[in-house]
Amino acid sequence: MSVIEQLGDRLIEEAWAMNASDIHFIPRLSDAAIQFRLDSDLFDKQTIAKDVCERLISHYKFLAGMDIGERRRPQNGAITIVIKDIAINLRLSTLPTPYDESLVIRILPESTHFPLSNLSLFPNTTKKMLSLLKHSHGLIILTGPTGSGKTTTLYSLLHATKKLFNRNIITLEDPIEKRSEDVLQVQVNEKAGITYAHGLKAILRHDPDIIMVGEIRDAETAQIAVRAALTGHLVLTTMHTRDAKGAIYRLLEFDVSIQEIEQTLIAIAAQRLIDIKCPYCEGKCSPICKKYRHARRTGVYELLNGRALTDVMREAKGENAKYPYKKLKDIIKKGIALGYLYPDALERWVVDEKDKE
Repeated sequence: MSVIEQLGDRLIEEAWAMNASDIHFIPRLSDAAIQFRLDSDLFDKQTIAKDVCERLISHYKFLAGMDIGERRRPQNGAITIVIKDIAINLRLSTLPTPYDESLVIRILPESTHFPLSNLSLFPNTTKKMLSLLKHSHGLIILTGPTGSGKTTTLYSLLHATKKLFNRNIITLEDPIEKRSEDVLQVQVNEKAGITYAHGLKAILRHDPDIIMVGEIRDAETAQIAVRAALTGHLVLTTMHTRDAKGAIYRLLEFDVSIQEIEQTLIAIAAQRLIDIKCPYCEGKCSPICKKYRHARRTGVYELLNGRALTDVMREAKGENAKYPYKKLKDIIKKGIALGYLYPDALERWVVDEKDKE
């Protein structure tokens, strides 16, 4: 085994041991930096020579079946490795920069399923979300930025539902982030003609009880997901919107009528994944402390359902309706006041309308 192969394996093992989510290879003018992402923070791991970084990136690209000779355009790839009898999925993304190619490796352990007890900062929210899955048909949407834990939340809820109700669950994802033997998983493959829209049509003929769509990205997928909910299936999906009510306006942009939204939409949950305040470190938690802490982040949810959801939809139709519900900023403020979250969590994760004026 060459020195580059040893270095490549060691970096993956160290990142996995520290529960890092990403490894960044950043080329610079005369050298290159390697950084680990621990929770929402980046930490410097080491600095290496520029030629070593180039060889290291080429090594990873070769393992992932990517084009080693192509450095002028972005590429994506994937590898599955085994560390201590645990299968680890690695997703690779390259990006050309003025100083050479940059690489980011996302680390996705296969066998870990997040327990429901750690899903939310406030357990009552988890109970409410789990109770929504008792419905036989309808649409449930999770919103939030990239990396906010939407897929983890969905899988935790689906695994709990499988154990409680033993339903036929089929997922459609791009890519499949967490492999599971409890659900049927379909990988989006546009080259093979399996888009979100075509895959969803095929899944409807496969007798599902619950369908999980990785993300609604276009009008065709949105309309098919709504039709699936109308025809007696429970559909869970994600969207990228700033808050919960934004999902309604996004569906309207995708030419889904307000009448169809009213008939199918059960709930919307806006999610953020926030660092839990360390009881030992003053200020931000150190990387060494993060390595040994069991629970470092938790989800906070703005849950919009029931009367509040009805009033928000009436508001979308231009009617005057105001029903108060707890928004993300209220939940984060409560977490800060109780000492669970860092004081800067609010300004980092929530954009206040007053700040935009």
